[in-house]
Amino acid sequence: MTSLLVIVVLVLLGIAIWQLTKIFHLTQVGAATYNENPEVATDRDNNVNGYLMFGFLGFIYIFTIYSMMKWGDLLLGTPASEHGPQYDSLMSISMWLIGVVQVLTQFLLHYFSFINRGRKDRKAFYYADNDKLEFIWTIIPVIVLAGLILYGLYAWTNIMFIDEEAKEDAIYVEVYAKQFNWEVRYAGKDGKLGKANVRYIEGVNTLGVDMGDANAQDDIQASELHLPKGKQIIFKFRSQDVLHSAYMPHFRAQMNVVPGMVTQFGFVPTVTTDEMRQDPSIMKKVAHINELRSKKSAEAAATGGAALEPYTFDYLLLCNKICGASHYNMQMKVVVEDEATFNKWLSAKQTLSAAVKESKQPAAPAAGEAAPATAKDSTNTAKPDSTATKMTVAQVIKK
Repeated sequence: MTSLLVIVVLVLLGIAIWQLTKIFHLTQVGAATYNENPEVATDRDNNVNGYLMFGFLGFIYIFTIYSMMKWGDLLLGTPASEHGPQYDSLMSISMWLIGVVQVLTQFLLHYFSFINRGRKDRKAFYYADNDKLEFIWTIIPVIVLAGLILYGLYAWTNIMFIDEEAKEDAIYVEVYAKQFNWEVRYAGKDGKLGKANVRYIEGVNTLGVDMGDANAQDDIQASELHLPKGKQIIFKFRSQDVLHSAYMPHFRAQMNVVPGMVTQFGFVPTVTTDEMRQDPSIMKKVAHINELRSKKSAEAAATGGAALEPYTFDYLLLCNKICGASHYNMQMKVVVEDEATFNKWLSAKQTLSAAVKESKQPAAPAAGEAAPATAKDSTNTAKPDSTATKMTVAQVIKK
């Protein structure tokens, strides 16, 4: 770091000396004429810069095409939620519009800069305001943006609105964020999540669930998020400490997790984890990742390091807000499965109320150890010592 600062200081010092020499030269009267002054651009300079602008325009186009060919496969691919295709459609329309406008405007910008480049004997042409042109180039962006906004609002309403029938059969899941971990809580058979507050956090009750609430008695706490395919899932998000963001990219879902309030989002999973693993684009990505891991493993083995395990695709719940030093590692595995498998997994889980009761019971003694003494057992049933009895009697008589 010190070396970098020294280099920066030296560079800045060189620039300062260079600027001082230029100032000194400009202050000398008659030091340069118009034709000799390098600060005044000539026709040759303008021509060179004009062609350089066209060269830069070509670089923009070529690099854009190269980027799409090189990194285009890094896109998420098949959406795994019911609203995903509509989300992708809105994104595609926006990107196509941006792409077309970018190509046209960049070409016109560089073209007009070139044909109107400075020339020694050329004078600027005064052109008065043209209301018709200004109306055209104003109303077109207004119409396009209004269309995008209206379509976006329509898509947002469809995604966020959940009708009453769907709510009756929905699965309610609380997603709880804290530095730097996720926890989840499922509503039990009553279909309702119990109340919660950070003040109730104690022992195994790491979510701060109010165990006095009747709706909380059958809630189930888990460290992995399982979702049934084809069922409406309604998420309730809470944060224990700072601002987080629950981001599930393959489901095209993201919601801020704000301390002191509950935010909500819902979607219907449409592709199981096993089905997504068979998706051609995912299989190609997994193969590429494992190819890179094999090379890294070979390099690690050469230096005595441990080999990397093969990568297997899994849905992930990520944090999309920089929430602290270990933000990058804040993730949870998401498993999408058929409803029967999900119900079997959930039924095998212990309810939070049972876990709390179990944690409050005294631990059983280990093999070979005596059971802890109780209040009844600690009562002295042995015969009193005669000396002690005599002393007590003597003291009473004396008194």
